[in-house]
Amino acid sequence: MKSGKTFIMAFALSALAAPSLASAAARDEAQIRALETKFAAAASAKDVGAIMQVYAPGESLFVFDVGVPRQHVGAADYRKDWSDFLATFSGPITFEVKDLAVSGDGTIAYGHSVQRVTGKDLKGLPFEFVVRVTDVYRKTNGKWLIVQEHVSVPIDMSTNKPDMMSKP
Repeated sequence: MKSGKTFIMAFALSALAAPSLASAAARDEAQIRALETKFAAAASAKDVGAIMQVYAPGESLFVFDVGVPRQHVGAADYRKDWSDFLATFSGPITFEVKDLAVSGDGTIAYGHSVQRVTGKDLKGLPFEFVVRVTDVYRKTNGKWLIVQEHVSVPIDMSTNKPDMMSKP
């Protein structure tokens, strides 16, 4: 009988804790979504400093990007990649994060999205492409940051060319 009471007590305590766990997960997801919104606004503003605020500082950042080189290790390396990329546009750009899905456990999370950029190239011609992005986020001192990112485009296997306007 004593073990039955212990189980009932433990079950009751876990049921009381469940709403706080759910609300913590909802807060974490909201914070990550806000981080991605901040990122899209910074990219649209072509503000490399603000873009880099969503990424882990120092050497703890690792990114596979669509351009060469295939990987970037550290925030300084990735900052240069962003500067080089934004320099390929004349005038304003629009950067969108769509279809964001996020999952996590309180200290580590991952998300995937489709990101679209539009603008004009250096010759003034319209430029648009869509990439797939998977991010790994780490919560440190109460703040979520991207610690790993993988950016890709699908390849049309019949032509061996990237599909820069991919659709599901």
